[in-house]
Amino acid sequence: MFQTPQTWVPAGSRERIEAISRTHLGESSRNGSRDSSRSDTSATMPEVVAGIEDLIAASDRLHDEEAFNLNPASNVLNPRAVALLSSGSGSRTSLGYAGQKYEMGLEHIEQVEVVTAELAARLFNASFAEVRVPSGAMANLYAFMATCQPGDDIIASPTTIGGHVTHHVEGAAGLYGLRTTGAPVNINAYSYDLDALAALAREVKPRVITMGGSLNLFEHPVAKVREIADAVGAHLLFDAAHACGMIAGKQWANPLDEGAHLMSMSTYKSLGGPSHGLLLSNDAELSERIDAIAFPGLTANFDASSVAALGVTLADWIECGEDYASEMRASASALATELSARGVEPFRCRQGFTDSHQFGLLAAPFGGGMRAARTLERAGFLTSGIGLPVPEEPGVQNGLRIGTPEIVRRGMTAADMPRMAELMARALDIGRTQDTTVAETGAEPGTEVALSEIASEVSMWRKDFSEVKFTA
Repeated sequence: MFQTPQTWVPAGSRERIEAISRTHLGESSRNGSRDSSRSDTSATMPEVVAGIEDLIAASDRLHDEEAFNLNPASNVLNPRAVALLSSGSGSRTSLGYAGQKYEMGLEHIEQVEVVTAELAARLFNASFAEVRVPSGAMANLYAFMATCQPGDDIIASPTTIGGHVTHHVEGAAGLYGLRTTGAPVNINAYSYDLDALAALAREVKPRVITMGGSLNLFEHPVAKVREIADAVGAHLLFDAAHACGMIAGKQWANPLDEGAHLMSMSTYKSLGGPSHGLLLSNDAELSERIDAIAFPGLTANFDASSVAALGVTLADWIECGEDYASEMRASASALATELSARGVEPFRCRQGFTDSHQFGLLAAPFGGGMRAARTLERAGFLTSGIGLPVPEEPGVQNGLRIGTPEIVRRGMTAADMPRMAELMARALDIGRTQDTTVAETGAEPGTEVALSEIASEVSMWRKDFSEVKFTA
């Protein structure tokens, strides 16, 4: 490889990176000349471009034809939004406010920017919408910069209830110099212990309290946490990266209406939009600060094609989002119940398994979350591991995260969940008996045959769900 070996990257990943580079680019030394001890296997640039196109086509086949995506962290876009993403507008600069752009020829793009921001404000009942932010992680950074100074303390969701890395030392909060204390958890509600949170806030005196994360099963007590924040002079940030579909579809209360000062999100998960971010507020002072962080601060120019695709996504939600979110919620509940009936147990709260578009499975019987996810992948189901507030499994995630945003947008309903659960349970049962020494490689012949048979059945069934529903 031309790049210097990245010693901080795990050894297995380094080997994979080097193998990919050799396969698609051939060999090259640091000074740009090929290693004379090796045969000349370097690819030409036209071959590299064709290879990139082939890889994306293969990825599209996997997600669009061969497998069911049950990962709530991704979704499928309206085809009209996809077309906008591939337009040439993505390379056009758009520096400055509408009507006062620094470059000429932006009279069309600035209108897209204004329309998209207005749609976001209408959908989420916000007085301010920042649509130029490129990701949910950056939206959280903007929120921290608008409310805190480096060295300040914040309280955030711990990983046991899906707390996101951006709220902690490894992510945006830590990189900005904030100190994070994990909020106390009420396991039975999969949310905060309010009495303990109030006591912690009086002790820590945070500048920000955050809510929301990578797994949201039941509505969070936003109004009560706002009272706790007010008592210590803190702002309340609701991270709706995953819950935004439940909020936009009016299945859950709007955190802004409940008192959150700020609501951040990525827009490609339950919202089904482009890989982008969104930050909303009803606080005039914070809105002005955020606008200055975006311009002339960190965003300045932005990807106009992504903002246009976001505009189409928001229009979809205004037109038919309530039906979409309602079906996501019903299908998630049905799938969790059907899996439980087949011996695959979801994480259970006092209220049940879930009242959202996602839920967690207890992964210990299947070798942990990532091993279970790899088993399901070989059977045609795409998922991901996650931590749950249950006894930890040494060295592995103890949960598996399941969500319904994409399968519902593809046309599935709660009526399809018994068959889905049956296939998933069969695959996990096969993985349960697999020799742990080959679990990571999938090298056990009998297991692979059994999983491939399920994958073939899944692929045939997948053909029934090729459209994209709930579009304006």
